[in-house]
Amino acid sequence: MDHLKIIKTPDEHEAALERLMALMEADPQEGSREADELEVLAMLIEQYEQRQFPIDLPDPVSAIRFRMEQQGLKNKDLVPFFGSASKVSEVLNGVRPLSLNMIRRLNHGLGIPTDILVQRPSHEAASARGS
Repeated sequence: MDHLKIIKTPDEHEAALERLMALMEADPQEGSREADELEVLAMLIEQYEQRQFPIDLPDPVSAIRFRMEQQGLKNKDLVPFFGSASKVSEVLNGVRPLSLNMIRRLNHGLGIPTDILVQRPSHEAASARGS
């Protein structure tokens, strides 16, 4: 394990992945030096990949639509979270922003993370970058 270090380059990343695969194939016994190396190496690879390949959070409306699809919900099923059918339609069509109460209800009722719901919708973010 003395050769483990922070991964900084694509070549180091590739070498770390190869070593990780070799360790996984060896299926080391828990608590062994190799098992510890595998665990630390996986963390180092994850850290590098998060820095190099960040994943943007989904747009709030996309997240709501995705959850609707997952749970087989129709627009009318969202009225309790938005307050009225017209607000549901306006939010889903990007005309109305989510209010704090809507965000709270969606988070509690549908389990959509607040960090996703509080973002600017993608059409607003694009127009803000263009101005």
